[in-house]
Amino acid sequence: MRLSALQKYILLQSIQSRKALYARDDLHGFYRAMDRAPKNEDQQNSITKSLERLIDKGLIIGYGRRTPEKWFIDSIKLTPRGRRTAKTLLGEQQHLPLRLRPLTKKP
Repeated sequence: MRLSALQKYILLQSIQSRKALYARDDLHGFYRAMDRAPKNEDQQNSITKSLERLIDKGLIIGYGRRTPEKWFIDSIKLTPRGRRTAKTLLGEQQHLPLRLRPLTKKP
């Protein structure tokens, strides 16, 4: 199963949390480490899409409120399948955030 970097971050943060329910507001830490973070509205949209896709895969359960138009996810909880997936992610080697600079020729 392929997961995006944001989805991996969501699973890892929720398994490392001591609480059963993990708050959605804590997921913005994914964008804090970036130099060029997207706008707040784009962050909200990408987090929402990632949460909905994880729910569709059966890895998390979303808790929130329902309006006539859509759902608003406030917190999440890992399913047993999500816990197994997150534990395998803990064993994977992490990628370092190295930035490659172009080589400049010196005269």
